[in-house]
Parts: sequence; structure tokens; C-alpha cells
Amino acid sequence: MKIYPAIDLIGGQVVRLSQGRFDQKTTYGSDPLAVARAFAESGATYLHIVDLDGAREAAPQQLPLLEKLAQESGLRMQAGGGVRKAEHIEALLQAGVERVVIGSLAIHDQALTQRFFEQFSGDRLTLGLDVQLDAEGVARVATHGWQELSPLTAEEVLKRYLASGLQQVLCTDISKDGMLKGPNFDLYSQLQKQFPSLTFLASGGVRGVSDISQLKAAGIGGAIIGKALYEGGVRLEDVLASAR
Repeated sequence: MKIYPAIDLIGGQVVRLSQGRFDQKTTYGSDPLAVARAFAESGATYLHIVDLDGAREAAPQQLPLLEKLAQESGLRMQAGGGVRKAEHIEALLQAGVERVVIGSLAIHDQALTQRFFEQFSGDRLTLGLDVQLDAEGVARVATHGWQELSPLTAEEVLKRYLASGLQQVLCTDISKDGMLKGPNFDLYSQLQKQFPSLTFLASGGVRGVSDISQLKAAGIGGAIIGKALYEGGVRLEDVLASAR
């Protein structure tokens, strides 16, 4: 099971948001490379980066920093935030990012996103699927910083891109993000059973070892962990051990 410690970036600083809200930002440091190296020293292999400035501006904003992290952290990087064009994907890949996360674009321009999967292949792209459960418990897709709720369901979106070569899905239950109350186990288990060929990365609410063990038992391929590492008293070494 892959563990992706997360670094969210605003203006070159390491931050975390609660439920994606920029007015609920906590800053954890001004040296992302030092944080990434600490993750590597703890045994991490992967790193998940969100360029929050890029998400706001609809184009990657921190490419030099991402390149530095890719070259000097020793970690395999997955990154997203504001990816809208083929040039954005190319720039991130050239900077050393292994996988580029496609989020809102995958909902609002499905034809273009399908072309991206055909051009770059599913082993270079990750679908970022942010969901919120409606009153009937159906996982509906949220976009634009989680401010808009699409009529599309997670199942509908996954079926669309499965035929285009989709391999990996970063799925975030936005009601859980940054809350340190545990992930939505039922959601991930249901999606994994429906789409057994896909690798799902659970995101939102991951607290530590017990959550990782439960996700692993459900066959989930990976997890993003952020806030718990910064202020939850969780050792990354223990999380990594529970995922083996």
C-alpha cells in the first residue's frame, strides 16, 4: 500500500486547509524541502504536493519549487493544482513530477481530459475526485475548490475515464478533510469493489496507523496523510510500517 505524506503550498510555505477553505489555513513552515527530506528520512517513497496558488489561478504557480523538491527530496512526487492545459502537464513532468493530478478539469471538460489520458497515459496522470455525499448518501463530485457540487456521481465519472486508460484515483471526501476524524471507509470500500482494476488513494481524515490498517484490509491501494503528521502526534515511520 502506498503512503503519500502531503505538502500543500501557498507562496512557498507549507500549509494545511480545513475542508479546502482558504480562510481556515494553518501554516506549518517556510521550508518545504526540509519537510520533504524529513519524510524521506522516515522511510517515505512518495510525496503528494498540492499547489494551492495554482488551484486559485487555474495554472501551476510554483514550478521552480516543485522542480527543487523533485530533484532534492529523494521522493517520487505526485502533484496537482490548477492543471488545465497540456502545457501544464508537460511542465510538471519536465520538473520531475511522476504523476500529475487532474481535478476540476476532469468534470468540466471531459473530452479534453480524455485526450490528456490518451496523450500522456494513465501511468502519468491521477484523477483527483473530490466528493460529497448527498442526502441519499450518493457520492457527488465537487469542483472549484469544493465550492460547486456537480450533478455527476463518482461512479459516472470513473466509468467515463476507465475507458480512457485511467489507473489511479485520488478520492477525497471533503467532509472529512483536515478534521482528523477518520476517512470514509464505506465510500472507499464500495468504490474499490465497483472498480477493482483501479488504484484508489484515500484522502481526507486519515489519522494514523489504525486507519491505514483498515484501508489496507479493504484493498485500498494508497492513502494521503497530512494534518495528522503535522499536529496529530503520528509518526510517519509507524504509518509506513502499517502499510507494508
